[in-house]
Amino acid sequence: MRDVHKDQQLRHTPYSIRCERRMKWHSEDEIRITTWRNRKPPERKMSQDTQDGYTRNWFKVTIPYGIKYDKAWLVNSIQSHCSDPFTPVDFHYVRNQACFFVQDASTASALKDVSYKICDDENQKICIFVNHSTAPYSVKHKLKPGQMEMLKLTMNKRYNVSQQALDLQNLRFDPDLMGRDIDIILNRRNCMAATLKIIERNFPELLSLNLCNNKLYHLDGLSDIIEKAPKVKTLNLSKNKLESVWELGKVKGLKLEELWLEGNPLCSTFSDQSAYVSAIRDCFPKLLRLDGQELSPPMIVDIDSSETMKPCKENFTGSETLKHLVLQFLKQYYSIYDSGDRQGLLGAYHNEACFSLAIPFDPKDSAPNSLCKYFEDSRNMKTLKDPYLKGELLRRTKRDIVDSLSALPKTQHDLSSILVDVWCQTERMLCFSVNGVFKEVEGQSQGSVLAFTRTFIATPGSSSSLCIVNDELFVRNASPQETQSAFSIPVSTLSSSSEPSLSQEQQEMVQAFSAQSGMKLEWSQKCLQDNEWNYTRAGQAFTMLQTEGKIPAEAFTQIS
Repeated sequence: MRDVHKDQQLRHTPYSIRCERRMKWHSEDEIRITTWRNRKPPERKMSQDTQDGYTRNWFKVTIPYGIKYDKAWLVNSIQSHCSDPFTPVDFHYVRNQACFFVQDASTASALKDVSYKICDDENQKICIFVNHSTAPYSVKHKLKPGQMEMLKLTMNKRYNVSQQALDLQNLRFDPDLMGRDIDIILNRRNCMAATLKIIERNFPELLSLNLCNNKLYHLDGLSDIIEKAPKVKTLNLSKNKLESVWELGKVKGLKLEELWLEGNPLCSTFSDQSAYVSAIRDCFPKLLRLDGQELSPPMIVDIDSSETMKPCKENFTGSETLKHLVLQFLKQYYSIYDSGDRQGLLGAYHNEACFSLAIPFDPKDSAPNSLCKYFEDSRNMKTLKDPYLKGELLRRTKRDIVDSLSALPKTQHDLSSILVDVWCQTERMLCFSVNGVFKEVEGQSQGSVLAFTRTFIATPGSSSSLCIVNDELFVRNASPQETQSAFSIPVSTLSSSSEPSLSQEQQEMVQAFSAQSGMKLEWSQKCLQDNEWNYTRAGQAFTMLQTEGKIPAEAFTQIS
């Protein structure tokens, strides 16, 4: 049978693409051949995907309500439960979720298996969703080699070798970058990722980073600096667009000593300077300077937790290591407590610590009593009947605790009167009670002597420090015998008669430095004087000399 050509009539549909088709029928094998004209054949999307390395095998990992969790804790927790090691790409928070990307099907499958296997501090199981995705922004818009090289040259010009400081302020408008039409906007993840990559490879010893005036309104991209440049001590984020302290939590893994934030909207969200300092120090407990202003020394007691927290085998007296730890802790704690600025105690408390105060006070007693100032905060369960107040007077979170302590009268504790009882010790917990006397140093009750009992429950904290999780303070009137013997043992003088007397601020610095270094007061004073009363520089000099073994043994306080 010969071939037969048939012209097919096309039905007109207004929403279709009009084209001419000619069909040829082969009667022998009934094969229909269609020829397309006036339009391109459909593109094969899968073929395109397999040729494009950027759009192949990417998966997006989403953690609902992940905004509650610190990035380092969350990633480390997932990593410890995941059978495949992975590197999260473009980790960020969006709405209430935490998100990141991975590029491997087997890793994605392993991450799915981790879902509901991790519990948070509230014993809530963490859900993890894994879905196919296009490539993340920083990969799609990765800087080209020529752009990376130009950015590296620009950063090299801005690096101060002697101070190990990198000045990236107003980076977008750098003449060298603008002249080559390279637009570096640090709010974009690809630009921040490229910048941190160069820092990691070329400035691994970086100590100071200036990101002033870059219109930063979030710090998601900067969060990787904790791994890329962990030695950074000074960070300048002034004159940006940061609106919340919550953004700073994304880089709180840095052990910052100096931070600049002035010129950001978040600075105007606090009722006063004290609240501002408290909130910032909540993120960076070791901070010494904020916006150029010196802060009181932070409360940080370095210990060897593996040695100190072992259960004590000696009855009653305890080990010398434990004795030294507790005494050093108390010396530093009360040095800051009595300094007049108690914000430095933030570093001594756990984020979710609890504190309560109680006094044996009878409000019906008409006689003047020096405990009146403590009455409003007293949580004496024997006399307190209001269930609402019972909850309100229990201070939760370290910021609330330090704010409450800051509102109490200024004091001076008699350290020679203190008695310590360590009544429980395990590998993860240390419980001890402190008894002693103090006097108030201002107000109508100035000079009056009061007695106190304080119970601390502490655990090993970050950076091998002691961390208070529970603090209970009981204040009462001192007995006649306690009042008579209070402050009877003379405290070592801070200066000799041949030297000029020190100011109150300098005396407090000497006390704090002695508590932190373990050196005697006179040696601590000399170290501060030799460094022109620059606390940070004196600390660095002490660390260097101690490492080199150049500080004699007699410089240190002997623990009897």
